[in-house]
Formats: sequence, C-alpha cells, structure tokens
Amino acid sequence: MKTIKSRWPAIIGALVTLAMLAGLAHELLSSGLAGLDRATPRDPLFYIAFAALYFVPPLADYWIFRRLWHIPLGGLVALIKKRIANDVVMGYSGEAYFYAWARARAQLVAAPFGAVKDVSILSAIAGNAVTLAMIAVALPVGRNLIPPEMMRYVYGSLAVIFGTSLPFLIFSRKVFSLPRGELWAIFGIHCLRLILGGFFLALAWALAMPSVAIGTWLFLSAGRMLFSRLPLLPNKDLLFANFAILMIGEDQALSELIAFTAAAVLLIHALLIVAFGIHHLLTRKPS
Repeated sequence: MKTIKSRWPAIIGALVTLAMLAGLAHELLSSGLAGLDRATPRDPLFYIAFAALYFVPPLADYWIFRRLWHIPLGGLVALIKKRIANDVVMGYSGEAYFYAWARARAQLVAAPFGAVKDVSILSAIAGNAVTLAMIAVALPVGRNLIPPEMMRYVYGSLAVIFGTSLPFLIFSRKVFSLPRGELWAIFGIHCLRLILGGFFLALAWALAMPSVAIGTWLFLSAGRMLFSRLPLLPNKDLLFANFAILMIGEDQALSELIAFTAAAVLLIHALLIVAFGIHHLLTRKPS
C-alpha cells in the first residue's frame, strides 16, 4: 500500500468487510449467545477438517515457490499473509504483497515478477476449470436450491468464467514466462489444492450436519468456489455466507453453519496476524 501511496483499497475493503460482518452477526446472534452456541459444531473432527481447509492454499503455494525458488520455511508465513490480504483487503493485494516480499530477497529471487504473474494466472485458470467441473456435477443435484429467476445469473457467471480463461490459453506463449513443464506442474498443484479444498469444506460441513444430503454440500461447496472467482472483492467467504443466508435462509441451521464457517476463517486470520505481529516485535533487531 505504501508503494502506491494510496489507502483507498484498504478503506473500501474494510467497509465492505464490516458490512458483511454485520450480516453474519445478525445471523449468528439474532437469538443471542444461545444462537451462537447452537451454530457451533460439536464434532471435533469438524475442526480438524476446517484446519486442513484453511492451510491447504498456503501450503500449495509454498510447494510451488519452493519448487521455483527454493524459498525457506519462513516463506510460508509470507504466503499465509498473502492469503489473508487477498481475503480481508482486496483481491490480488496478496500477490502485490508477496511480490514485494520476494523483491526484498534478491539473494533468493532474481526476477520474481514473471513467476508471481504466471502462478497467479494459472491459479485463476485452474480455479475456473475446477469450478466449471464442480458446477457441472453439482447443478443437477442442487438446482432446487436456486430460485428459478436466479438461474440466468448462474449461467451468466459460468459463461464469464469460461470466457476469461480463453485469452490466456490462446496467447499462452506471449503471456507466460516460465518453461512449459513448470507451467503444467504448477497448474496441477493448483488443481489439487482446489479439489482438496472443496473436499475438506464439504467434509467439515457434513461432519457438522450429517443429516443434510451430500448433494447440498456439493452444491454449496461449488457455489463457494464460484464466489472465490470474483476479482477485486474483500473476504469472499463472508460474501458467500451472506448470499447463502439469503438463498437458503428458510433452513436456519444450514445458514448458521455457513455463517459460522466464514466467521471462523476471519477469526483465524485475526489470530495469525496478531501472532505474526508479536513474533516480529520479539525478534526484530534494534536499529
């Protein structure tokens, strides 16, 4: 943010995040603390699956950049901060942060821009491909969850997702800078990350509410992935939770679980940022 000498993205991100938090708070606390207690899953396996869901993306990124740059384990912290920035501030602000982190370590990375660019584009393409595949599987079993008048927006979103990937595929030789073998390996890691993320999310929800049909969880997991494709928006988990509450609000327990999951992600973000800040204060060298 200092490099562009402007704080408007952070301000907009904070305002939108606060608005979405208000929606979540209304859903979880409308019945007071008893409502929050009712929404909290009891099965400890839920929290194991949730932890796996949270850490799969930064671990996959670490695998990629360890392969490209041989970054140390400390790079995992930078990649976790990258994920938090993308969620809380604005889409792709995390990539800007990680690029600045890499540039500050010229002894590890000589020319970071090309690699960060390629990894980000491949992440979007892999996300689009896996999202289309999940929607194709989930739509027949979860279509009854969507009001008929909203189906045209779903189809429009799918068309946009497909269309945004085509230019990068058509002009791939001019867009990408990494060798073709590395590009395919990175694409495969991204696809594995997304599949594991969808699996752990559906598993966590199924553990919390085993009475709900697996088709519902599959559809909602695909919907969450669809929302994650929206660019330049802060905290897509909160956005999806608010949308899901409006869409399936007649099932209070289901909407409360989705709201709880989104709020838990934000809570982990906050705890990690505090922990990283304390660690920095304790370990920094005096000037």
